[in-house]
Amino acid sequence: MTVFLQNCFAGLALGSTYALVALGFVVIFKSTGVINFAQGGLLALGAYLGYTFSNNLLLGFGVAIVLACVTAGVVGAGFERIVLRRMVGQPPFAVIMITIGLLFVLEPLITAVWGFDNKQVRNPWNIQTVEVGGLVFGVRDLWTIGLTAAVVAGFFVFFRYSSLGLAMRVTAFDPEAALAQGISAKRVYAVSWAIAAALAALAGIAMAAGPGGLSPSIGFIALAAFPAMIVGGMDSPAGAVLGGLVIGLAEALTRGYQDQLFSWAGDNVSVIVPYLLMIVILLIRPYGLLGTKDVRRV
Repeated sequence: MTVFLQNCFAGLALGSTYALVALGFVVIFKSTGVINFAQGGLLALGAYLGYTFSNNLLLGFGVAIVLACVTAGVVGAGFERIVLRRMVGQPPFAVIMITIGLLFVLEPLITAVWGFDNKQVRNPWNIQTVEVGGLVFGVRDLWTIGLTAAVVAGFFVFFRYSSLGLAMRVTAFDPEAALAQGISAKRVYAVSWAIAAALAALAGIAMAAGPGGLSPSIGFIALAAFPAMIVGGMDSPAGAVLGGLVIGLAEALTRGYQDQLFSWAGDNVSVIVPYLLMIVILLIRPYGLLGTKDVRRV
């Protein structure tokens, strides 16, 4: 039971990171109807910005997180303003290809500025742990779970009670009605990209502050978070969180019981588990666990 609970905690910590990335996916999809394949590049950019603010400029870790998220948000909003705004009215496929192009621009730019070497991000907890009832909890993992919970609560308050959050919900539901009511769709799209980029940066810093350190491949975490968005529902922020936790638990439990249950399948079975789970969920609920069912009348 101790091993099981330890694996569950590892899954919750990993799932919290997935949830942050999946939330960024969902915010963009809800507001624009486009899947942002540049989320991994924004995640890596945010992580390296956090490294620069924390290690090079020697700022406090909390300040480094805030500055990295703000800077990444400005990059996301600037990309929407300079590039994507010119694509209004174009087919979604064209916009998706633009986001893939952004990913291919960010990856070599990051290596050109920061290099390929693995880096250790200066943080207040390092490898500190807390032991409770025979279970060992990493302080970084506890902070990741707490940050995710705070972000989810902030999302709820923002979308439910703020005028901008209400405008984003209205625009996502019916863009034409939103325009008729004087809501600026351009502003909503820019804010959506800024939020998605900031969430990616937060997830990237959370991952980079771990024992594995920071490398250009950190952006691949978005590939595992993509199934989390699909599992939870592409248009559901709550579904993104649920999907992230489900995927994280499945991956951690598979890794924890690899030798006992999956030795016949070779190493790294946990890498493909998110995609297998995604396929199963799509076969049962094509719109995800909490996604909106698409009803067509003919």
